[in-house]
Amino acid sequence: MSEDAARWQEWDRFHCWHPFTQHAEWGAGEDEPLLLVGGEGAWLVDSEGRRYFDGNSSIWTNIHGHRHPVIDGAVRAQLDRVAHTSFLGAGNPRAAELAKRLVDLFPQGTLERVFFSDDGSTAVEAAVKMAIQYRQQSGQEKKTGFVAFENGYHGDTMGASSLGGVSQFFERFRSFGFPVTHVASMEELRDLPLERVEDLAAVVIEPLIQGVNEMRPWPAGRLAELRAWCDAQDVHLILDEVMTGFGRTGTMFACEQENVIPDFLCLAKGLTGGYLPLAATLTTAKVFEAFLGDAERTFYYGHSYTGNQLGCAAALASLDVFDQERVLERLPSRIDALRCGLAAIGNPAVYEVRQCGLIAGIELRQEDRKRFPAEDRIGARVCRAARAFGLLTRAIRDTIVLMPPLCSAPEEITQACEALGLAIAEVCGE
Repeated sequence: MSEDAARWQEWDRFHCWHPFTQHAEWGAGEDEPLLLVGGEGAWLVDSEGRRYFDGNSSIWTNIHGHRHPVIDGAVRAQLDRVAHTSFLGAGNPRAAELAKRLVDLFPQGTLERVFFSDDGSTAVEAAVKMAIQYRQQSGQEKKTGFVAFENGYHGDTMGASSLGGVSQFFERFRSFGFPVTHVASMEELRDLPLERVEDLAAVVIEPLIQGVNEMRPWPAGRLAELRAWCDAQDVHLILDEVMTGFGRTGTMFACEQENVIPDFLCLAKGLTGGYLPLAATLTTAKVFEAFLGDAERTFYYGHSYTGNQLGCAAALASLDVFDQERVLERLPSRIDALRCGLAAIGNPAVYEVRQCGLIAGIELRQEDRKRFPAEDRIGARVCRAARAFGLLTRAIRDTIVLMPPLCSAPEEITQACEALGLAIAEVCGE
């Protein structure tokens, strides 16, 4: 190990606090902290020069690969102008251009306004607060409740975490958030008491597939069914496309596959191609107009880096790459490569493979099809073993996530699946 790497590891151990990480185990024993120092395309490089396929797109963010020349060039060009200016009371060209480009991805007269923030949690937070304030300013003060789906995940800020349905992340904070009713199905939603429905401001869902719920797709037609229910009940629909947006499911946005337009659309992660923190909440002219008038109707919510010019420049360049490289047209071959590669693993420990576009969850179980004991941490062990075979990814419990960058060549995806198969065999047996 180089002197630099040793120093970085020491400083990390003593001073950094990593998210979703038990630091009593971080770097313990032979499991040295992984220090990533470089990348190109779908590959990452650590401090020792080892290469890894970026199997979860750097936590579901990277779209076109690392060091893409178009996005690199856009960021460098923007640095020659200015990196950041306040969006409170002042605009900037990149934010205006990006808002226009995002709105133009939807039918005219639908989603017309863009509110910028920092990440997926804040995009959802903005949507939730907009939904409440809209009702307050539209003579519907009692409509303050929300419905979310069991085992959903919408971020970690207090309002967004109120919507979450995974107790491990949210239960200790449940009493501090918004009033939320969790349902498991459309049947449960329809069975809610009338007085509860009448008090609802909005329903929120991850379209097509739940992420943190071990990558579980929804039944076909669920989204369109939910849109119809919301329309009938005068309830806003919030779509959390933080994970599913920008090509992950095979279309630019998951909601396109069921011809659904939400009242609020939350975007982040892949918005900048995985380069910089930036989020956007899109909504309708009808919602926006409810905030016009005197100062009391203003939406008092925002962030220091709202509309950040570097982030917007990266996002604009990412949209250019979608057009220039015909990314969406090239996705079917990559989706097929992922499907075939996972099917070829053939290990009896693979209980189920759940795939939606270039999103996949590979659930591992024991021979009797029961879950492994939690303390065995099989999923984490498989991911650790996969490093030796050139694959970097993470698990949710014992479900291995494989979500390659959209730029990945079919043969790279096949190689990643082979690496995963070898890691499963090493930990679980042949």
